[in-house]
Amino acid sequence: MKSKIWLSSPHMGGAELEYVHQAFSENWIAPLGPNVTGFEKDLEQFLKTEKKVAALSSGTAALHLALILAGVKPNDEVICQSLTFSASANPITYLGAKPVFVDSEALTFNICPEALKQAIVDRIRNGKKPKAVVAVHLYGMPFQITKITAICKQYDMVLIEDAAEALGSCYKNQACGTFGDFTALSFNGNKIITTSGGGALVAAAAETQKAVFLATQARDEAPHYQHSQIGYNYRMSNICAGIGRGQMQVLNQYVSKRRAVHQFYKSILQNVKGVSFQNEPDATYFSNYWLTAILIDAAVCGKSANDLRLALENENIEARPVWKPMHLQPIFADAPYYGNKVAEKLFTTGLCLPSGSNLTTSDLERIKKVLVAFFEIETES
Repeated sequence: MKSKIWLSSPHMGGAELEYVHQAFSENWIAPLGPNVTGFEKDLEQFLKTEKKVAALSSGTAALHLALILAGVKPNDEVICQSLTFSASANPITYLGAKPVFVDSEALTFNICPEALKQAIVDRIRNGKKPKAVVAVHLYGMPFQITKITAICKQYDMVLIEDAAEALGSCYKNQACGTFGDFTALSFNGNKIITTSGGGALVAAAAETQKAVFLATQARDEAPHYQHSQIGYNYRMSNICAGIGRGQMQVLNQYVSKRRAVHQFYKSILQNVKGVSFQNEPDATYFSNYWLTAILIDAAVCGKSANDLRLALENENIEARPVWKPMHLQPIFADAPYYGNKVAEKLFTTGLCLPSGSNLTTSDLERIKKVLVAFFEIETES
């Protein structure tokens, strides 16, 4: 059987073990230590921000704490991009709040400014002003930041930036992860860099300090264990942070490799009618292309995105449908939704192709062979 080609697998750079070994030798195994502090500073320097970073156990934890710090309470409403992974929406429900889903626009696949404004105005008209907006940089592509931040400012809305997939992406030369009032990063095993599992919250220094307090069980300053509010066990371990420190050394290299993979696919499929890409709209956008996403118009191609997924699967190559929109998920069937079904079309026609920074020349040739055969592309003999 042919070896598996994964959609996006962990890719070690080599220096990770040095930091992990140091943690073992110094017995820094707990969720604190020099690697945690060092990883946070590495991220702050990479993002070129005066904001502070709190290393956490997951990106979901970062979103949960961001919502708490934004003042979200039971029965509040929070607007959330519909086309995203469920982790963007689930923390809203942790707090007993209610998600209000907003459609995507076709340009970046991200939250639609017009639908967002419609949602805010309508919820206010109904006497329920949402507490925050969760906007996602889908697959590493920045959302329409100028428009979205302007709308949030106009209506005095807290912007929570879900940059879980976007470390290394930029908008107008500013790093994604620095635009929101709060930002969540993820270092899950399939992300641009990994700490095995982990995430981070980016926010103003005072807010980050509060986040660390909540993430360490909200223990009050006292010689005994005293708690005046509910806390969480959300801090990143020193071991995982050591992996992160090693990964930071190769982050720029991995972004370049994923962008090269995106260009590889474009070189093969650019002339295939009915196939289009999630592309940077103009030079102000810089995507890490964490995943390369394509759309297949079955009416033009005579074949669907799922047909291609199965063709790749037959060769032991993993591909994945674009996220199923949250407003179509059974668990959120009763949630309000604003939009024109753009996200639904992206879901039915979209496919994410293998995009790992560790794809070999042999891997790419295997993928190319399937694509050429599937789309019946003529190649030079």
